[in-house]
Amino acid sequence: MKLIVGLGNPGAKYAANRHNVGFMAVDRMAADHGFTPWRSRFQGEAAEGRLGEERVTLLKPATFMNLSGQSVGEAMRYLKLTPQDVIVLHDELDLAPGKVRLKTGGGHAGHNGLRSIHQHIGEGYRRLRIGIGHPGHKDRVAAYVLSDFAKAEEAGLDDLLRGISDGAAALAAGDDARVMNAVAARVSPPRNSGTRPGGPGDAPAAKPGPRSGPKPAAAEAPPEPPSFADRLRALGDRFR
Repeated sequence: MKLIVGLGNPGAKYAANRHNVGFMAVDRMAADHGFTPWRSRFQGEAAEGRLGEERVTLLKPATFMNLSGQSVGEAMRYLKLTPQDVIVLHDELDLAPGKVRLKTGGGHAGHNGLRSIHQHIGEGYRRLRIGIGHPGHKDRVAAYVLSDFAKAEEAGLDDLLRGISDGAAALAAGDDARVMNAVAARVSPPRNSGTRPGGPGDAPAAKPGPRSGPKPAAAEAPPEPPSFADRLRALGDRFR
C-alpha cells in the first residue's frame, strides 16, 4: 500500500494556483487510472485504486498548506504505513516549469506544506518535486505561488501532468528512472517522432504515399531513317 499526497490549498479560489500543482497531479492520476470518487477522509479528500501492482490511496489535505501534516499523519497512521510508503507531490520554486525531480528525505527548503509534514511524520518520505520556476526575488515568492498559471503556460502544464500520470505506476513502484522517462516523453518528445505522444489509441503519423495522377507518357523513340532501297523506290515512283 502506498499513500500518494498532492499538496495545495482547498477551494475554488486556489484551484489554478501554482501552489496547487500537487492537487492537479493527483486529480489527473485519479481520473486516468480509474480511482474511486473523492470522498472526505483524513481531514481531506481521498480516493482509492491501483497503480500497477500497488494498492494506492490518493490524498488531498483540506487543512490548507501550512497544516498539511495533520492530514498526512492521520492517513499514514490509519493505513498502518511508514514514512517510506508516503509520496508527496508538491510545487518546487527551484526547478524550471516542466521539470520534475524525485527525492527521499532531506530538508523542507522553506516549503510550508513540507515543513508541516516533517513535524508530523518526519523527513523519511519520498517527494516528487514539480517545477514552477522562481519569480526572481524572494519578496515576490508568496504572491507568485498563490497566482494562477498563465494562459501561455497551460499547454505545457497539461503535458507535464499527463507525463506524471503516465509514470504513476512507476512512481508507486519506486522506479524513478521510468517516472522521469514518462515525463520527458510528454514534455520533450523526440523531434523525429512525427506526433506528440498520446493515448494508446493514437495512430502514428501517416507516411506519404505514392504521388497520384496520371503517369507521365514514355518518350517516343525517333523514327529510323529510310533504307537505300526505300529511297530508290521512291525516286522511281516520281518519274512514272
